Amino acid sequence: MVLVGGGLDDGAENHPLGAHLADHFAVVNYQRRGRGESGDAVLYSVEREVEDLAAVIDTAGGHAHLFGASSGGALALEAAAAGLPVDRVAVHEVPYQVEAPMVSAWHAYRRELESALDADDRDLALRLFMRLAGSSEDDIAGAEASPVWSALRELAPTLRYDAECLGDGSPPVHRLALVRQPVLLTTTVGVDPQMAGLPVDFFGGAADAAADALPDARRVTLEVGGHVADAEALARVLRRFFTE
Repeated sequence: MVLVGGGLDDGAENHPLGAHLADHFAVVNYQRRGRGESGDAVLYSVEREVEDLAAVIDTAGGHAHLFGASSGGALALEAAAAGLPVDRVAVHEVPYQVEAPMVSAWHAYRRELESALDADDRDLALRLFMRLAGSSEDDIAGAEASPVWSALRELAPTLRYDAECLGDGSPPVHRLALVRQPVLLTTTVGVDPQMAGLPVDFFGGAADAAADALPDARRVTLEVGGHVADAEALARVLRRFFTE
């Protein structure tokens, strides 16, 4: 099983999940390009990230299940649509935009993010991302004052990559229709305190819209909160899905 991290993640967020799955699967939790010890290139495209994932799968034995968290779920679905040797796919809270105000906010975010990163203003890029994700100004100020901010600044250029994976923000219905593997879409209950500014059931609506476009989709709502789901609770659901 290959774990695909989301925005501002160097693989650390999926590490607890991988530990809970390791008794049942050979787990590969890789660092996407530009993150951690992985290299990068001047030019980026989603196709190159799909090629990265293909190389990981090839090294892992030639076939794999995929789990993608947040925007990493969008990449996992793109990889399946591209025809990679994937058996099953599970994604957790992919942030597709389904309401007009959020679609408009997404387009504005992409323009402003490009300008910020072109100017190498990583602090602004992080603030833009957090605002889009529903963080309050107090939350953003608290993050800037915390020790983790310097690590986030290192990852800030990869926000452009996650934005590319999500395209125009809406569920890519024509691409999702190409995914023939069974796909599990999970969400959690309640509102993540760090994302309180998002519309009610933002991730649930996104998952439902994606499920409607996928030929073989299943939906599960975990009875836990938080955008980064409780690893033990999520692992129980994934074990059932990947072994049924």
